[in-house]
Amino acid sequence: MATYKVRVATGTDFLSGTMDSISLIIVGTQGESHKQLLNHFGRDFATGAVDDYTVQCQQDLGDLIIVRLYKERYSFFPKNPWYCNYVQVCAPNGRIYHFPAYQWMDGYETLALREATGKTAADDTLPILLEHRKEELRAKQDFYHWRVFVPGLPNYVHIPSYRPPARRNPNRPEWNGYIPGFPILINFKATKFLDLNLRYSFTKTAAFFFRLSPMALGFKLRGLVDSKRSWKKLKDIKKIFPGNKSVVFEYVAEHWAEDSFFGYQYLNGINPGLLCRCTRIPDKFPVTDDMVAPFLGEGTCLQAELEKGNIYLADYRILEGIPAVELNGQKQYHCAPLCLLHFGREGNLLPIAIQLSQTPGPDCPIFLPSDSEWDWLLAKTWVRYAEFYCHEGISHLLETHLIAEAFCLALLRQLPMCHPLYKLLIPHTRFTIQINSIGRAVLLNEGGLSARSMSLGLSGFAEAMVRALSEINYDNLYLPDDFVRRGVQDLPGYYYREDSLAVWDALERYVTEIITYYYPCDAAVEGDLELQSWVQEIFKECLLGRESSGFPTCLRTVPELIRYVTIVIYTCSAKHAAVNTGQLEFTAWMPNFPSSMRNPPIQAKGLTTLETFLDTLPDIKTTCITLLVLWTLSREPDDKRPLGHFPDIHFVEEVPRRSIETLRQRLAQISHNIRQRNKCLPIPYYYLDPVLIENSISI
Repeated sequence: MATYKVRVATGTDFLSGTMDSISLIIVGTQGESHKQLLNHFGRDFATGAVDDYTVQCQQDLGDLIIVRLYKERYSFFPKNPWYCNYVQVCAPNGRIYHFPAYQWMDGYETLALREATGKTAADDTLPILLEHRKEELRAKQDFYHWRVFVPGLPNYVHIPSYRPPARRNPNRPEWNGYIPGFPILINFKATKFLDLNLRYSFTKTAAFFFRLSPMALGFKLRGLVDSKRSWKKLKDIKKIFPGNKSVVFEYVAEHWAEDSFFGYQYLNGINPGLLCRCTRIPDKFPVTDDMVAPFLGEGTCLQAELEKGNIYLADYRILEGIPAVELNGQKQYHCAPLCLLHFGREGNLLPIAIQLSQTPGPDCPIFLPSDSEWDWLLAKTWVRYAEFYCHEGISHLLETHLIAEAFCLALLRQLPMCHPLYKLLIPHTRFTIQINSIGRAVLLNEGGLSARSMSLGLSGFAEAMVRALSEINYDNLYLPDDFVRRGVQDLPGYYYREDSLAVWDALERYVTEIITYYYPCDAAVEGDLELQSWVQEIFKECLLGRESSGFPTCLRTVPELIRYVTIVIYTCSAKHAAVNTGQLEFTAWMPNFPSSMRNPPIQAKGLTTLETFLDTLPDIKTTCITLLVLWTLSREPDDKRPLGHFPDIHFVEEVPRRSIETLRQRLAQISHNIRQRNKCLPIPYYYLDPVLIENSISI
């Protein structure tokens, strides 16, 4: 007789346990055990429980390779889901085998788990293991399908075979999307097609919903969301501020109109990847030396500053020609401005010229800091309006959320759980499909945020993203090269650059250590057909097969794979943190980040007053709707996993486990460095502090 000691761990999230019957078969290279019911006196598989059992076999099973779990009806109890963390088996020789699960078993079903050692298909020689990985991929590809979201945007997940139970799911709080007293129905029912393995945990779901409702109700009770009036005074906008205000929050409200803060936001705001060094003034922006000489300092001129590399350009051409819509019965307006900035001797990046169109002409003056106070402020506000769309639509939603979802779905469909890349990447996909499903319901559905609070409406918002995807280039996603391409690699005071490169370096080293352990040579990369299928599916479903994107359709060398995987992990973690974490702080003061404009771009100087400025800004209702959604989507609910924190044990080999610990140490040092630096800054920049970066896009 051979005795095997079995340990089964149930998830710790609320209601992860089950009353259903769980049985097990252990499969080894020399045979398999009988099917044994895992049952003690009293409760088994309670939430957070780690249960131990003994399985007796007639013979030694050899090396253990698979564990099969059977979830079946128990007595009169109704079916309920079970979240299994892992199974561990101690063999008679004392060797412990780990079988990671980290997934739900929803119905009465069988789940086959591979032993945790990471293996590509080339590493598997046993027919049973080769068949297992093929069957796993076949089942996931039958279950998870691609679907067109908006033509021209990355495709997204569709689960045609999944039918949610007719009764209430006890593991997820129900909410129909209606916020009491708030005239907007957020269609969260659109997320019910997701199976349990893609959905928020109970803790995160509850935190998300309960955070949203009280603030919305507060708006209603004060009568703000029913008001289509203009703001009477700028200071009245503070009435809708959320209760907890950070240092940055207060700083934005106090300094938003200052040129120095306007320039600062290009470096360390929530859209810090737009600015480019300007070496030649474009023909479409006919700025002359006479116009800007007073703002460049003594003893220099525009051409000299261009040659020194002190002139920078923010060009919003991608927004040109998109039509505006009506909001609350009033026509809205739109523009695609250009903004020229100068980095001066005092160390500040300051705007020196703004044009509110891509086409110069007599009705499109170039605004200067010497113009009247309200002309110049309104011109800058139009630029900040354009920033709203480039940030929310392109830098945030498209370049992190939608692209990360494509990475995630291709991973689920093309890489089995035993694959080293699956183990490396799965922590960076947690809850991404869930939050994107909510985002589609909130942002991009009829009656959602786009239709209720944006000058461009639903179709215009999507059009901006479609244009951006058509221009995305793979080489630009390699972060160190992007700073060089934009000519900002040595621009002082660019804390986003400093921190992002530090985090990138830590991730790239980590990826290099993992990849070189599992892929000893280029031939191992090129010969991994599952890896190649994953890369091909991303090219097809995310980049829509556009060859000009430069995205690879195959990877042939180890350095190519390291580069690709680093881009994926950075996109799914730090890149999102840089554009998401500070949303509320920089947007709650609405004039700094307006989503709509109610008067046309100014065509003549000297006509703007405080009254016309307020009449151009979004009305009270639009402001409240925008702030509510940004407040919700920028505040991380509970159940967070900071970058480098991997509680799910997917890797068991010593080398990758050591690499994980080294990554944590490097990230801890980066965090320390950031916090020490911030002590000396008037505006702390902490959005890329690894402690605040999540492993995945989950909000």
